[in-house]
Amino acid sequence: MSFPSAGSGAVDPRHLAGAPGAGPLYIAGAGGVGREALDAAIAAGVPVEAFLDDAAAGGKVRGLPVLRPDEAPRGSSYLIGIANPEVRLRLAAFLDEQGLLPVTLIHPRAVVAPDTRIAEGCLVLANAHVSSSITIGPHSQVHYNATVGHDAVLDARATVYPGANVSGNVHLRAGTTVGSNAVVLQGRTVGEGAFVGAGAVVTRDVAPGTVVVGSPARPLPG
Repeated sequence: MSFPSAGSGAVDPRHLAGAPGAGPLYIAGAGGVGREALDAAIAAGVPVEAFLDDAAAGGKVRGLPVLRPDEAPRGSSYLIGIANPEVRLRLAAFLDEQGLLPVTLIHPRAVVAPDTRIAEGCLVLANAHVSSSITIGPHSQVHYNATVGHDAVLDARATVYPGANVSGNVHLRAGTTVGSNAVVLQGRTVGEGAFVGAGAVVTRDVAPGTVVVGSPARPLPG
């Protein structure tokens, strides 16, 4: 099995997909992010049992069966491959109640620096660079070619889309999304549930629940 270039202690071994003793892995969500999660699992040598997706249940995706979320056996591992943080919140609660255990999956071509901590249920895709002394909360995602600077804090279910740049000492509150190729400058805070549009440049703190666009980023007109 191939593991990422992660510093010592970056991921609790009990929370890492494919770790000894972990149950079979199910990917919740058979759409684009779910298939990208499958790519990461294949690259890392982590076997995937099936997808979990109500909409596609009964079929196959990429040669794997698709089950309803309630069909996964207790004690199995799961990773949510869905971009929407609110959906991740609801689905994680359901799967936890079903007795499944969230695991983190890191593509072996991602870089995770030492003294960084990544919680359970996270997804880090190829060519992402997660720098030093970062804390990433449960069920967060850092997509391919995205960067997260030193001492940043990503709360639960934060999402950094492809090519985005989150600078050092940034705080992404729970459920925030940073869009593709967006930039969040040093020391800024993006409030809970906020959405930074693609290509935006955040120069000031973003209020909770706000959608900001442009450079410099400003709230989307209502």
